[in-house]
Amino acid sequence: MNNQPRGLRNNNPGNIRRSNDRWMGLRAKQTDPQFFQFTAPMWGYRALINTLQTYRKKYKLQTLAELISRWAPTNENNTSAYIRSVCREMQVPDSYVPDIEDKGTMCALAAAISRHENGVDAVMEDVERGWGLL
Repeated sequence: MNNQPRGLRNNNPGNIRRSNDRWMGLRAKQTDPQFFQFTAPMWGYRALINTLQTYRKKYKLQTLAELISRWAPTNENNTSAYIRSVCREMQVPDSYVPDIEDKGTMCALAAAISRHENGVDAVMEDVERGWGLL
């Protein structure tokens, strides 16, 4: 049995729950009943970053606290601890408004989310490849 965290085994570092979304880079066979499985980490990071950008564009969420509150709702997570973790990792306050079109900002945010979800540092090359697929 692979002892990697589930999100990394699934190449889904943000642990995006399964839905009717047809993400690019999905494995042909989805064997995890709860979370999407991607063919490579870059596709999981692409989906993570794309989702955060959608939160801004569609739902008008601005601050890091607002974005994480939607990403990690209180019915599934200790959302306040999640926000603190991401803010600490990025060295910004929870009122920080990330530039969703900036590669460095969004890759840092995706890496911080992945770190919280999986307990290990993200491979930045994979995160940046995900950005490149947008």
